Amino acid sequence: MDIQPIFEIREPAEGEVQLPEGAKMTVADLRTLRVTYLNLSGEMRHGLLVCNKKIAAELLEIFRELFEAGYRLDKIRLAGEYGGDDDLMMADDNTSCFNYRCVANTDMLSMHARGLAVDINPFYNPYIQNGVVMPPQAAAYADREADFEHKITHEDTCYKIFARHGWKWGGDWQTSKDYQHFYKPESFKVRVKRRISRLFAGK
Repeated sequence: MDIQPIFEIREPAEGEVQLPEGAKMTVADLRTLRVTYLNLSGEMRHGLLVCNKKIAAELLEIFRELFEAGYRLDKIRLAGEYGGDDDLMMADDNTSCFNYRCVANTDMLSMHARGLAVDINPFYNPYIQNGVVMPPQAAAYADREADFEHKITHEDTCYKIFARHGWKWGGDWQTSKDYQHFYKPESFKVRVKRRISRLFAGK
């Protein structure tokens, strides 16, 4: 039977969200997106992403636009299928959004922990911090001057679609490079509120 495109938003089903005790997010803060995408062979597939409910409608539209543009994504699976292990997800080239975790090599919560960031084809677009390539198996793709498929650049369709919606790209960072990473910046008001909360929490 032919696969028909599906783009829908719903509340997360049981088992789709893993949160540790004391987490600063709740299931009620999140939404599950069911999207259709083209895999690297051009075959139509369905995938699930969990994201912050504040960006759910916009992120659904972004993935609709990627699909309509014929953009290829290796796979889209929930972080829970990898036990929340970001290294495993990157090595498997899994596109994902919500994952309650800290930024690599820090104790600071990642924007993925708030469901405000998406990693796209991470094996071909690795994260490089202090010369260390993550995932290490993707070292060949750290050379952004090399010519290879699925490389995100400013000329790439994926970058253009996210940028058009006001998202930022980790490939533009100065001290490190996260070529897989797109994130929705929080407003100044929200950032100030978060910093005040940290001060009162003694952080």
